[in-house]
Formats: sequence, C-alpha cells, structure tokens
Amino acid sequence: MAKHIFEGLKVVDFSWAAAGPQVSRELAEHGATVILIENHRHLSPLRTFAPYRDAQPGIDRSAFYAEYNANKRCIALDITKPRGKETALALVKWADMVAESMTPGTMADLGLDYESCRKVNPGVIYLSTSMQGAYGPHHLFKGVGHHINAVSGYSATTGWPDSDPTMIFSAYSDYIAPWYSLIAIVGALLRRRKTGQGMFIEQAQMESGVTFSAPHLLDSAVNGRHLGRRGNRDSYLCPHGVYPCRGADRWVAIAVENELQWQWFCDAIGHPEWMADPRFSTILGRKQNEDELDRLIGEWTRSFTPEQAMALLQESGVPAGVVQTCEDLLSDPQMKHRRHYRLLKHPAIGEHSYHAPAYILSKTPCDISRPAPTLGQDNDYVYKEILGLTDNDIADMLAEGVITTEYDAPFKSTW
Repeated sequence: MAKHIFEGLKVVDFSWAAAGPQVSRELAEHGATVILIENHRHLSPLRTFAPYRDAQPGIDRSAFYAEYNANKRCIALDITKPRGKETALALVKWADMVAESMTPGTMADLGLDYESCRKVNPGVIYLSTSMQGAYGPHHLFKGVGHHINAVSGYSATTGWPDSDPTMIFSAYSDYIAPWYSLIAIVGALLRRRKTGQGMFIEQAQMESGVTFSAPHLLDSAVNGRHLGRRGNRDSYLCPHGVYPCRGADRWVAIAVENELQWQWFCDAIGHPEWMADPRFSTILGRKQNEDELDRLIGEWTRSFTPEQAMALLQESGVPAGVVQTCEDLLSDPQMKHRRHYRLLKHPAIGEHSYHAPAYILSKTPCDISRPAPTLGQDNDYVYKEILGLTDNDIADMLAEGVITTEYDAPFKSTW
C-alpha cells in the first residue's frame, strides 16, 4: 500500500494566484510530485502579496505564496520562448496531470493547451480553472477571486444596510472552487486507471461560488425576496450577531436558534424578565426590536471577556463562540492538538506556520515536509534528474534566457 494516496502522481503546474495552487497543494501534501513552472519575468501574483518576512517585500518572502505551495518543486522557465515551450512539453510527456489557471486562450496561444498537451501525452489529465469558464460571452473575463466576489453577488450582499457594497477581504471563490476540482481529478484518475484515457477538466470559478447562494437565488426567483446587506443578522434567528466584550477589539458571536434557547439565554445572562417582555417574548417581537435587543445584549457582554461569555452561554446550551484573532488561532489548543499548523523552515522566510489539510486520512495522512520553494530552487533536480539535460544544455538555456535567473524590474508589492 502506498504511504500517501497520490504517491507516484506527477503534476506539471502552470497555475498561479490562489484557486489553482490550492488544488496542486492538496495533491502535493498527499504524495504527488508537483513541478511549478514560473519565471522571473512573469511572477505568480501571490509572490507580490503580503505578509513578508520582516515586512520587507521580495519575490521569495511572501508567506501568502508560501502557504499555497508547500511540498512543491519549482523551476524557472520562460514558456514564451520556443525552447521553453519545448521543455514544458517534455515535462507534460513525463506527467500524469497538467494544471493551469490562466485567462481562456492564453495556454492555446502558448501551444500548451489540452489539445497540444495530449498530442505528446494522450493519457494526460488536464485541469483548466478560470474566472467564468472557457466558453460563453464572458469567457475572456480577467481578474482574481475578488472580482468574482462582485460578479457572483457576494459584495452586494455583504456589509451593513446603510453601507456601500463590501470588498470582501477573502477571495471567496478561491476557497470553494479547488474542492470541486479535486473531486473531478479523483474521478478522472479512477477512470484512467480503468480505461487508460486522459480527460480535460474545465472549471468556472464563478459557478462554484454561486452554488453557495442557491437558497437566496431560489428565494428571489420564487418569492421575489432579494437578499440585501444586513450585517451579521439572520432572517430567522434573533439574537444573531457579534457583540463587544471586555478588552481591546474583543468580541463574541451569539446565535439563538429557537424559543427554548431564548429561555436559556435569558436565564444565563440574568434577565428572565425578557421572556415576558412584549418586545422580546416572540421571535417576531425580537426581530421588530432587534436594534434595542442588540444594544442591551452588548451592555451585558461588555462585562466579560469573550472566553467568559462563550463559556457561560455554552454551559447553558446557547450557541456562542469567541471571535478569535490570528494570535488566538495560532495558539488555539484544539488546533495544536490536531497538529493543524506545521512549522517549516523556508530558505528566505525562516520558520513559519503552514496549514495542514482540514481533513485527516486514517490510512494515508498528509506529509508536509517541504516548505514552499524559492523561484527556480529545483532547476537542477528537474532539468537533470527528470528531463536528463546536460550541463551544456542548461548553459545554453541560461544564455538564451529560457531559464531565468533574476527579477530585474522594481519589485511591486500588491499590499
């Protein structure tokens, strides 16, 4: 039995930013050999994203990039040059799978689309993930996950009723789309095991994100009700929100689901009289007087730390949770117990935390042993050991600029 579920799987990864690299990260952390193809002239956007070690930007200093690329290998190769394309196709011939996340048409222009790749490797599985898919009136839409937040409707429905649409911090579709891709990849691998045939997997990240809005889309289509911006409030639960606690910028989340929990809540906070108060005795009354109820709850929570408020309410059967900071999460005893954070020493960043997968396979657990690569870190291994190139071949490619060696423009940090 293989030590890891994807042991022996060979992946050539042209993807960048976040949605694509998350797919190959899961494969790499479970045994696949993943070769990232990058070059110094066209950096992966994540290399320009903060945070950086000591707040000093640099192409190998982004912890954001590092997080998505653990366990992978990286070569510097300019695929826009004829010999670069030739070398990339040699890796495609070696590989079981190819992944890319470019604007539709880009890989075809480079001669590295699915049709080009399957000519040299008929059994290749090829993942293409893009903003809105490879065909249709908007297939050339360019952007990143933040743009899909807006197009998918998330920005319009996030924020406060009296505010403008919110630019959600997280590129939401980037954290949904990869898992659809992985399911498709597993299916394609099982099919190839039986038939020997490859497959083209084409994904629209917008469609992955929109599926999570299905209840609201149905409500709009059937009932004419349109989800607007409503802060932390819920259509059917009350109280439902995040409330201030003792300490600087400390909060607790509370969600009362039914009348029994409302009774427990009132008893827990020392206000049993609220159960008989006409403003709060029913869910309709609480919704109509939600501003006042939230104000009163906030007065109570301010007397406690979030941990105290959470413990008191949970002991009474009321759903409540601390709004944890990054520092809280890194020291969270539950996360530590499950070894969710793995410390690895990166050549440029030094020791820092990497997320383990959010699932544990009992027979073949993940292996996170290699920090994310610096750009071109694995040139010798890939060019010599995998492709069998000689020192003279590599010298020629360096002289032609096919293998890039340095970033010669002013580094521009995204944040």
